[in-house]
Amino acid sequence: MSPKKRYWQSLRRIKNLLFLSSLVISITNIYTASAHETKIAADVGATLHVEPNDNPRAGEPTQAWFALTRKGGKAIPLTQCNCRLVVYAQPHTAGEPALLEPSLKPVAAERYQGIPGADIVFPKPGIYQLKLSGKPVTQASFKPFQFKFEVTVVAGSARNIQNVQDVNDVPIQGINTGLGLPITVLAIVLGTGILFFLVQAVRRS
Repeated sequence: MSPKKRYWQSLRRIKNLLFLSSLVISITNIYTASAHETKIAADVGATLHVEPNDNPRAGEPTQAWFALTRKGGKAIPLTQCNCRLVVYAQPHTAGEPALLEPSLKPVAAERYQGIPGADIVFPKPGIYQLKLSGKPVTQASFKPFQFKFEVTVVAGSARNIQNVQDVNDVPIQGINTGLGLPITVLAIVLGTGILFFLVQAVRRS
């Protein structure tokens, strides 16, 4: 095979591998963006973020915070909101007492200062509902609101999941690490493969 033909074949391989790498990056970016759920009620919007990485684990401390914004994008700090957070195990019936009622505190997160946040320890794996309600401390700064967010809690460390059942009394058969780990592993494997083929293509050219 002539050097010129090998060169063009190597160039085509590199283009294909670059396309695959951009596809992997876009998939991981989609996952990251979708982790922050935003809802709107009346003239208030709320974005929920749960640490760590929107992948909370049962029995381990978790910080949840709510980026509250009024119409126009101005943030609503906790000092301006008479807010209340309650946590229910899903499914739950109307009138059922809340499983948890964490105390809210002002937190600084990303570009927000003093927004409502809470430290939560989910007792078991499963699906929970976080219900945040609030009304303005001062008159007519925003309308009263209520938001409901669903959060999936996975099993904690291996030593904490022996004979554990989830919040709906379903036995846990193993460690459920959520979607974050499989996507990360896939990105690493594909990235390593792409790097290997790029090196081989350069050597052959």
